[in-house]
Amino acid sequence: MAAATATQGLHRTTARMPKTPIPIVNHIISDEAVGIQKVVPRSSDLARVVKLLTDPYSENLIERHLHALTKLAAKYQRGFLMRDLVLVFKVLNVCADRIPIDPSYVEPMCQLLQICSYPFLKEKTSDETAYAQIVVESISQMGYLMRVPNNNIRVQLCQSLVSFYCDADKYAKSPLEGLKPSTKEYNIKVVEKSDVAETLVKSLALLESDLEVKLNVLKVLQCFSVNSDSNCDQMLSAEAAYRICSRLNDPDPSGQLMFRCTECLWNLVERGDTQAVKRQLNNLTCTSSLRDAFCQQLTKGHSHYDRQLRNDLLVLATLVAQSKDTHFIETGYAKELVLFTTFSEVKSHNPLVRNLKLETNHEDFELKKLLMNIMVLLSRDSAFIPIMSEGRLLLALFHYIKGNESQLGPRDWSPAQFEELQLQAMATLCTVGPLMIEDYMTCQGNTRLLLLLEWCVGTEDFGGHGNSFHGTGGRGNKRAQMRHCLRLLRSMVSVGDETIHQDLCDQGAMSLLLNILSTACHHMDEDDTIDVEMQCDMLFIVSALCEGDMHRKELFGSQGVNIVVQYLKTDPEKLNSGLGHNRLLLATVDCAWCAIIGSFQTEDLFLEKEGVFLLYDLLEVCPKNMQNVVLGCILDLCENPKTMVHINTWRGKNDRSAPNLLIEIWRTEESEMGVRRGPDGTIVDVSQPLAGTLQERQGVIPLPANCPSQAIVDVSENMRAKLYALFCKIGFNDLPGMSTEDYVTLAVIERYLDFKVGEVWKEMRSELEQEGIQPTTADHNAVETITRAADERAKAVAQTQMDLLDNQQQQDLMDEQEMYAKVRDNHRQREKAIASWEHFVARTSNYHILKEAKMKQEMSIEASRIQTRHQKEEKFHHTEVQNLNTTTFCGRSVKVNSTPVELTGARLKPYNIQRDMQKAVTLSDSATIIS
Repeated sequence: MAAATATQGLHRTTARMPKTPIPIVNHIISDEAVGIQKVVPRSSDLARVVKLLTDPYSENLIERHLHALTKLAAKYQRGFLMRDLVLVFKVLNVCADRIPIDPSYVEPMCQLLQICSYPFLKEKTSDETAYAQIVVESISQMGYLMRVPNNNIRVQLCQSLVSFYCDADKYAKSPLEGLKPSTKEYNIKVVEKSDVAETLVKSLALLESDLEVKLNVLKVLQCFSVNSDSNCDQMLSAEAAYRICSRLNDPDPSGQLMFRCTECLWNLVERGDTQAVKRQLNNLTCTSSLRDAFCQQLTKGHSHYDRQLRNDLLVLATLVAQSKDTHFIETGYAKELVLFTTFSEVKSHNPLVRNLKLETNHEDFELKKLLMNIMVLLSRDSAFIPIMSEGRLLLALFHYIKGNESQLGPRDWSPAQFEELQLQAMATLCTVGPLMIEDYMTCQGNTRLLLLLEWCVGTEDFGGHGNSFHGTGGRGNKRAQMRHCLRLLRSMVSVGDETIHQDLCDQGAMSLLLNILSTACHHMDEDDTIDVEMQCDMLFIVSALCEGDMHRKELFGSQGVNIVVQYLKTDPEKLNSGLGHNRLLLATVDCAWCAIIGSFQTEDLFLEKEGVFLLYDLLEVCPKNMQNVVLGCILDLCENPKTMVHINTWRGKNDRSAPNLLIEIWRTEESEMGVRRGPDGTIVDVSQPLAGTLQERQGVIPLPANCPSQAIVDVSENMRAKLYALFCKIGFNDLPGMSTEDYVTLAVIERYLDFKVGEVWKEMRSELEQEGIQPTTADHNAVETITRAADERAKAVAQTQMDLLDNQQQQDLMDEQEMYAKVRDNHRQREKAIASWEHFVARTSNYHILKEAKMKQEMSIEASRIQTRHQKEEKFHHTEVQNLNTTTFCGRSVKVNSTPVELTGARLKPYNIQRDMQKAVTLSDSATIIS
């Protein structure tokens, strides 16, 4: 009781005291402490066993051999030491060589191989590094033991490899004191460095009829390849993809063979070289194997596992379909794939699909999408097109080209699934449709697409799910359907088939697209990437429909011109926004080129809307890669004589004129080409006035007659030819806003065609010399004359440029002298003002100078009068004040004496303005009455 009370008190005291961490002490209990006899394996034991097995005097003592091997396995039951691995595998190799003679070695050899499944033991931490190469070679030796013609040994070997690689920590026994097992990471590393994976792949050729061993080998390969790139590369070096796929359909009652083969192939695709996998699977054997396995799983598989395996096989076939020169047609796989793609939409009596049904589960849904995807890949082979046409693939795909319905049948796809299939069907048609024009027209593709487009812009309530990448941006709206519908229309019109174009115009596609564009062009600030893409597609479709057809350009009309003008007014800052406005502007220029230019009616409307000004504004700010298209559009528009007035009137930033802008583009083009020009743009090399760096470096190479030379290719590779053609329309003289440097460059532009002709003739002469062909005397003289004339013309242009620069220099000197003259005049006026002030001061301080100035002033006044005879009359009134001692007038008012009374007879009455105004009013009233 006292002890209990004390214990309770101790507990209460402990509860009141703060808790402190109690240190944990690991007690290492040795084997001797518990009475276990320590048995440490010794290398000498292995050496004696090796000597016993290999010594010529004891090599026939089989019973002693078996006893020694059994005893050896008991000693090493916890694992082999790394330092003993050389002797261990020497023992295993000796046993392997004797098994064909005496099968009694099978059991001890299996025991030794089972010990190899445990991690190898190390006495020191450095053993892993010191014996690394020995361990790697030992693992390789394990793979070589697959040569032993015994199923038990092969199975045990596979199990040991799996345990050693994957479950080393799980199956490791407690090692002896002082020894530590190797880690799982170390085991994986040494296996990757060895060639055991490659050896196992090659051993599959020895296992044609041994299903159990084959499954175990595939299990090992599956473990090796699941997370190791190195093992996958080794397996592929031994053609693992081909060897495994060719065994895909071997007899297997357990059903594991196909699964393990498929998993190994998947691992090789994910972790290994995908191109190597494609190359190894792209043959008749593997394609036939994939076909048989897929058909078997599709027609006979019903479980969830079977559906997943079926889809995996189809993905592998899709991977093979990405290669060139596939064997899908020769093996009949292509025809079966078309059948499986279309059987649920197009009725077929083929026995393969007679009882086949697709459910609405996820695996069947993925199967449907995978089948559509592989159709796109196989369509790259032109021989596959008749098979698709025979299988009525387009009719099956057009089954999904319709407005989405919210209410579907119980056995139909769900709304979200139908939307994904619908979008993928349209994406598939974008590739397949242009290859099958007749089937497209037979299915009334244009009508279906236009009805879907009207549904997209209609007011029907529909909210897309936007689940797949095809439905990006289409959640809660119809944008995804509209986007893919326009893509499909763009793909079809890009073929250039007139039947499709005419059918679209007859169906009213032009007016429908213009109405959509007229609504969209007024909301450009709110557009995102998808909206801009759809607008580009619509502009491209309209361009393709109107190109080369005058009637359709007239249908484009004022509404289309207004749309193009509105798009050309896009803020240039949006070109680098990343939303695609650069493509939108290119599509707009292309639409103006194809749908406006060529019809005088639409051209006049375009000019009235200041279309030329907008094109030049775009040309001034757009990137270089867009300038070529804009120049081509302006050049064709110059065929209209009214265009030149607009070009000459246009002014850009800093009051830049159109010719100045074009010359600036020419200089930039030649600078990028590396054309040699002087500091002021003058010609440096008169023999090659137009050649760039690439043309000079390549030189003249003899080419066939159907291959254009570098001088001809240069015309289409840059914009100089278009700029020359524009100046031919604008003129080369009296251009506004031009500087001397511009006229220096213009001298080269004016002779561009002559220089290019001379350049071609020089190339012809050089090619003849390199080919050793001697022209006739007349031809030789003609070529010499032409080349000499080209050089003289270049010299004349260079001299003209120098004259222009000299004249400019002289003009600059004259302007400088005029400026100096103005400066001198300004100083002279200042000096006069100073002299006038000094004279004024002198007059106020010196009376004699004042009198002299007064006299000069009176003489000047008198000299300025034309007639002075009236001054001699009796009654002459003087306007100046007499005896005024100043040289200035005293004021603007001058007092003049009145006329004497003797002349007027009486004094004049004072002037009364009010009385005179009353008289004027009375006279005006009297005049009105008389009239």
